[in-house]
Amino acid sequence: MMIPHLRYLTTVVFGAMAVLLLGAKTPTLKEVLGRDPYIGVAINAAQITGSDARGDAIIETQFDSISPENALKWESIHPRPGVYTFPLSDKYVNFGEKHHMYIVGHTLLWYQQTPAWVFHDRHGNLVDRGTLLRRMRDHIQTVVGRYKGRVQSWDVVNEALNEDGSLRQTLWCKIIGEDYIAKAFEFAHQADPKAILTYNDYDLENPRKRAGALALIKELMQEGVPIMAVGMQGHVSLTEPSLAEEEDTILAFGRLGVKVAISELDVDVLPRATKGLTADTSLSVRPSGALNPYSDGLPDKIQKRLAKRYQDLFRIYLEHRDIVSRVTFWGVTDASSWLNNWPVKGRTNYPLLFDRNGQPVPAFFAVLKVASEKAK
Repeated sequence: MMIPHLRYLTTVVFGAMAVLLLGAKTPTLKEVLGRDPYIGVAINAAQITGSDARGDAIIETQFDSISPENALKWESIHPRPGVYTFPLSDKYVNFGEKHHMYIVGHTLLWYQQTPAWVFHDRHGNLVDRGTLLRRMRDHIQTVVGRYKGRVQSWDVVNEALNEDGSLRQTLWCKIIGEDYIAKAFEFAHQADPKAILTYNDYDLENPRKRAGALALIKELMQEGVPIMAVGMQGHVSLTEPSLAEEEDTILAFGRLGVKVAISELDVDVLPRATKGLTADTSLSVRPSGALNPYSDGLPDKIQKRLAKRYQDLFRIYLEHRDIVSRVTFWGVTDASSWLNNWPVKGRTNYPLLFDRNGQPVPAFFAVLKVASEKAK
């Protein structure tokens, strides 16, 4: 177990190194990267509404792009037929505009966090293709249309693929058919022709899933569907995926002619609780001490591995900045990371660049170091 003052010392040492490298004033992430690529962060309701002052200070200082954790998901913004709830999403967009940020809309279509009424009639029966297409079009064009010219990029379809690269047999797919993805992109493009439209998914570094995603994107492009970017979520561990798999995946999408957004980046430092690398939010694993070994603090050796992991990843992202247009962290500090409760509730995880007190960890300075080297 790491003694708290030693953990603090580790941060100070890395900070001193950064000051020596970058000058008397340690620059911020957005200053060093200069929007090439955009450096983003997912923000929650407390940060959107201003009740998390510490989180907001980090967001405003360090990042030039934002994504909403939940404020624009269907269940949040369109809970009942004909009823839209825009107060939180309006505040989200206003926040981004106030701070001159690149604003991402996440997400228009997902098989989770979508109310049951979307797929059923008043008797509880599944609706037909035409009805669901009308509901999809109404939702997408109402939401995208409201923020036309203000939200620069939309995650149009989220997590449509299985691990083997095949299409998930969601209710979207079963009722509408496999062309539901194309229709979603078409509706979004009609609502805002200038917005960057993205397909977003996790574990695309998995060769089989990558092959399925490449085939899907290629087919959509050949059909003239306005898909412009792929979101590689980036929920990774200290060891998986390999750096070669990460780079190969970025290059593979780049060869198709689409941009890549590292859209939901974090590094899970805890023992694996599932059989494979995944970000399936429906998974749940029973808590155990073996799966939560760092409840009192992250050991120095793991802190160093985390810094090295982020350093290696950013070397790849910045080497291919002609393809990678955005890197977005999924959460502001370790305290608000979803990985504290997934797939095991109540764990203490350390996946981000800022600790529970909002202080930069060694990984933060490792990213600054790589970014400053690439800027020369």
